[in-house]
Amino acid sequence: MANAPVNFGIYAADAPPLGAAEMLAGLAEAGYDGIDSGPIGYLGTGAGLAAALAEAGLALAGGWVDLRYDDPDGWTADLPGLAAALDAFTAVPVPDPRFAPRPTLACPPRPERFARPGAGVGGLDDWAGFASRVQGAADRCRERGLEPVFHHHLGTDVETAAEVERLLESTDVSLCLDTGHLWLAGGDPLAGLRDWAPRIRQVHIKDASRAIAADSAAAGEDLMGMVAAGGFTPLGAGEVDLAAVADTLRAIDYTGWIVIEQDAPATGQDFEQIMAEQRANRDVLREVGI
Repeated sequence: MANAPVNFGIYAADAPPLGAAEMLAGLAEAGYDGIDSGPIGYLGTGAGLAAALAEAGLALAGGWVDLRYDDPDGWTADLPGLAAALDAFTAVPVPDPRFAPRPTLACPPRPERFARPGAGVGGLDDWAGFASRVQGAADRCRERGLEPVFHHHLGTDVETAAEVERLLESTDVSLCLDTGHLWLAGGDPLAGLRDWAPRIRQVHIKDASRAIAADSAAAGEDLMGMVAAGGFTPLGAGEVDLAAVADTLRAIDYTGWIVIEQDAPATGQDFEQIMAEQRANRDVLREVGI
């Protein structure tokens, strides 16, 4: 079970609101086994990253890597960022290969979708090119000995269940299934877990509220506005059936990292409040047997 820096509003425009050591110590004390990397370098790199994780007693679950798959030139320009992430991930010892870090491949926001998250507006013109570049990124990860996972996400080119299906049909990339993003895109996380089980190599457990998202949309808010309004709720406060998610994970014999995410806006956050929420999130999943 891992947590993630995104829960603490780490993706701030100016500077992270807290230091990595404080976060690592707090999450270890809260009973987590691992952590997502957050922005590459936030937790350190090379031997420094390995040492920081070892001191906290945490493993590395993986980390987010954006590439512009819809733009051939942009994709090429973004490849050094992928290489830097792979350098960071491969610097960390992995006692059990089932829990190696997963490079989490994703695409940047598409403006019209970011403005209306979950509405399914717009879409790709060149799926073949997009898929070929996702495949190319996945191949580069595997060349470094790591299995990548693609993360569907509100506000991006792969948002809906149908788009996840199309990507899986067009590539051999593994999947990071995110329960909250799929729910707010109109999908069914339980069906996704069952239907895509052979391809799922990481799970992000996130609760979410379609009611809050609908109110946010009615107010003309974009994705960040919806996040700030609390569209991704603490676990158990939204509409995702977490007990059924746990049962389904057992039914499909899922083995791998489960990352708790409760996206926070990229602003200054109250560390003690968020840490209390992450302790409570961990307790919620213990109650359903995870």
